Amino acid sequence: MKRHFLRTLAALALGALCTGARAQAKLDKVTIAGWGGPISEITNLLVEPDKGFFRAQGIDMVFMPGTGGGDAVRNLLSGQADVAFTDPGSLYAALDKGEKLRVIYDIYPQNIFNVVALKSSGITKPADLKGKKIGVYSLSSGTLTNLQLLLNQAGLSEKDVTIVVTGLLNFAPLMQGQVDAAAATDTGLLVARARGVGEVNVMEVRNSLNVSSDIFVVREETYQQKKDVLRRFLAAYRDSAQWMIAQPQEAAALAVKRAINGQNEAVNLEVIKLRNASSVSPLTQKNGLGAIDVDMLQKGAEAWKKIGLIQRELKMKDVVSQDLLPRK
Repeated sequence: MKRHFLRTLAALALGALCTGARAQAKLDKVTIAGWGGPISEITNLLVEPDKGFFRAQGIDMVFMPGTGGGDAVRNLLSGQADVAFTDPGSLYAALDKGEKLRVIYDIYPQNIFNVVALKSSGITKPADLKGKKIGVYSLSSGTLTNLQLLLNQAGLSEKDVTIVVTGLLNFAPLMQGQVDAAAATDTGLLVARARGVGEVNVMEVRNSLNVSSDIFVVREETYQQKKDVLRRFLAAYRDSAQWMIAQPQEAAALAVKRAINGQNEAVNLEVIKLRNASSVSPLTQKNGLGAIDVDMLQKGAEAWKKIGLIQRELKMKDVVSQDLLPRK
């Protein structure tokens, strides 16, 4: 009888331990609404099954593809995602409508957008774009808002050009003569050159205003209610970004199996190097990856208002929070 009692007690204790272990192993799900698909430039996210950066922080990370930064914000606001991987222009547009959002991490503090034309077109500067057809990824993409910024610096507006939605592979229409110029990113241009776009003239948006390309944005209620989860999420993301900076060759090899456009390892490596370069700035070198330049985001908001893309005066210091960032 006594022996049976001890066995029962031991079984109960073991069951309690197993239940506790399962509870401890439970991961907090965080869904990222992306601006695009699972492409090589975000290899640090795609390698989660291989590297487990997020699992190590107790996070079950899910990536939700999108068709532009505006799409990422919409997926965030609808509750389908917890974090938006989006551009400042899409953030400004949402804030302009009265949405309550927080910026918690600067993914790419360097502006990566450009407008590209074939040398044979004679288009060498933004002013030459007047009356031309220009391809953009989508109407909710950072390619459009950054094109508008570039046009404004030349005294032009969207009304002075014809916008053509061409998708992510928008250099094909440029090469085929369907558009006169293509609004793209540095990695998009790299892939186009690898595919034979030929000699081109490149107009860099950062020469006008070096506002960040992409940031992590959350709803205000998420920021207030899930700070511990978000801290662990950002720690995991920074770990993944630091890994890709330190091990670009390994990242390029893994992108072959993880990225939908990653078939060419050599091209992957060049894309990853570009994205690594856009992840750092003098501020991040001082304060660590993800550090947010509030003043530059403010200049961006003022530029967007000047262009007429937003109507309200935004105070970015009220929506930027750096308290969740991991220590350097």
